[in-house]
Amino acid sequence: MSEIDDISESKSVVFVTVGTTSFDALVRAVDSQEVREALFRKGYTDLVIQMGRGSYIPSKSNGEDGSLSVDYFTFSPSIAEYLKSASLVISHAGSGSIFETLRLRKPLIVVVNEDLMDNHQSELAEELAERNHLFCARPQTLYETISAMDPNSLVPYQPGDATPVAKFINRFLGFVDE
Repeated sequence: MSEIDDISESKSVVFVTVGTTSFDALVRAVDSQEVREALFRKGYTDLVIQMGRGSYIPSKSNGEDGSLSVDYFTFSPSIAEYLKSASLVISHAGSGSIFETLRLRKPLIVVVNEDLMDNHQSELAEELAERNHLFCARPQTLYETISAMDPNSLVPYQPGDATPVAKFINRFLGFVDE
């Protein structure tokens, strides 16, 4: 095992993603001193924030003062590597981000953007939280959610088999089953 492997294994990374939108309330919440301290108390060492189109700029920190190391960026061609290396993901309520994180079996806190009109995303997040696949929060409740969460209490998400639905749609549209 190389020195780089030793370093990466000693890190416990929280990855925050807002997708392609602007969700300054989430970025502001994870940038708050109380949320940073709660994450650090839970054993996380690094916080990486994908801030999208937002205008709020979080504070960077190198973590040398015995606190969380914090970095941010706006966009990346792919967030797959960030998700894979994360110990915890804090995400907006976009279904793509939710299901990609659940597929990787990463602990997930979904933060609902209450500023969106007709927010069907909150229904998805709340349903999956009710089934114990993830934690659901609002920007103003993120600290409490982090403080109370037990990632070991989450139930792994098992994707369903879409074959019966696809066959039904094909029959309905007049296509012949193979």
